[in-house]
Amino acid sequence: MWQPNRLEQERVDKIQELEARGVAPFPARVERTHTTIAAMGAYESAESAAPDPEQVPDVAVTVCGRVRRVNLKGKVSFMHIEDEQGRLQLFLRVNDMDEPVYDLVKDKLIDVDDFVQAAGVMMRTKAGEISVRVSTLTLLSKGLSPLPVIKEAKQEDGTVIEYGEFSDTEQRYRQRYADLAVNRTTRLVFRRRAEVIRALRHFLDDAGMLEVETPILQPIYGGAAARPFVTHHNQLHQDLYLRISFELYLKRLLVGGYDAVYEIGRDFRNEGVSFKHNPEFTMLEFYKAYIDYRGVMDLAERMVVYVAEQVTGGTTVSYQGETLDFTPPWQRLTAREAIRNATEIDYMDHPAAADLEAAIRASGDQIKPGQPWGKLIEHLLGKAEPGFVQPTIIYDYPLDISPFAKRVAYDDVHVERFEFFIAGMEMGNAFTELNDPRDQERRFLEMAERFREEDDDAAPLDTDYLRAMRYGMPPNGGFGMGVDRLVMLLTDQRNIRDVLLYPHLREEK
Repeated sequence: MWQPNRLEQERVDKIQELEARGVAPFPARVERTHTTIAAMGAYESAESAAPDPEQVPDVAVTVCGRVRRVNLKGKVSFMHIEDEQGRLQLFLRVNDMDEPVYDLVKDKLIDVDDFVQAAGVMMRTKAGEISVRVSTLTLLSKGLSPLPVIKEAKQEDGTVIEYGEFSDTEQRYRQRYADLAVNRTTRLVFRRRAEVIRALRHFLDDAGMLEVETPILQPIYGGAAARPFVTHHNQLHQDLYLRISFELYLKRLLVGGYDAVYEIGRDFRNEGVSFKHNPEFTMLEFYKAYIDYRGVMDLAERMVVYVAEQVTGGTTVSYQGETLDFTPPWQRLTAREAIRNATEIDYMDHPAAADLEAAIRASGDQIKPGQPWGKLIEHLLGKAEPGFVQPTIIYDYPLDISPFAKRVAYDDVHVERFEFFIAGMEMGNAFTELNDPRDQERRFLEMAERFREEDDDAAPLDTDYLRAMRYGMPPNGGFGMGVDRLVMLLTDQRNIRDVLLYPHLREEK
């Protein structure tokens, strides 16, 4: 049971005093005619239309918001309230309102962090601040716990450090509601996140793609290399998996006759966390018939550019001190070239896993022994990844790590797959999708043999997906992108947790 501290107990006591005066601390009804910004805009419009500054017609408003500041001055007081759009000053004078209501302010029964409703007419104070001359003030919600305070101090070098009772980053994640309430910057990040998702939808809709929804609970997980979360359906007596990808369900829809489909939604991977990984994250995937990975490359470039322009107003953004330029065409390298440039190892010179492992160890890199050839190449790509600061497309990946892509013509080793990187992070993955069910079945079986059952990359055999393919799947290109990472870039946030409203954290002790 909640045990109030001293400050909280003071507010609990104020509730009792309010109720003794006949004031409901949490009334059921509320009115609002204007947001804070709309109220100020209405007054400015009336002011500009008035023939004389002294003859501005009355602009009546009823506004609501959280109290951010109270300045008591006897029979005149000032209060600042804040809603989602901005702040507005309330001018309170005992002559303009019922004295018992004014006494609530004078007697400090309304605190910073409470929600209030104020009705009155707009005015401009002698100091020039647009305000509401309040005639009626109503308490809407009494805050029992004071919000945390973030203080800032400017250093000699110009940098600003935060301190105070709410400077701990993890506490901001745990109490995101409080973080949002006191941090305008945090609110702006999540508003921009919504703009990113809206721009993605607009681009894909205009490209003729159909937005769909596929199952989150799946009897067989697939479409990516990851460990799933397992749950159980009591009525069906069946184990189910939280999806790790939308891929196989979306491609079934191409069999069903749609030319292009996409989904934006949550994936779940039971893996580690890092500054760019969270177990629950937002993905965008699309699949388009009659296009290959070259066409998908062009689509991806145009899509990211469109989103950047819609959200930031241009094609260059500042991210962690780097200026990123999204203007096409992006740099394009084969996986073989990228690895050779970064490590001086040509994996085609080492076609056996043991051989390649020896070459990696000879370069001074320590790795887990006995890994498959494809996993070793993924390791080498990880070494190259930090160098891809400007948008870079890496294409033609080895077949061993790409079970759903078509082979590169006249090449038994590589498939038509690309990934794109920005700011040293993998942003997306794409293929010329495999549509031969015989080849797909062989790949499933080869993957099962290659990776141990407990390995994260074990790929279960999805017989229903193979059945769908046997009905005939059009040639198509597929694409997947982590939306959270794109939001990180466009909001200049280093950690994925800063763009997730409720990131997963360890249990609080």
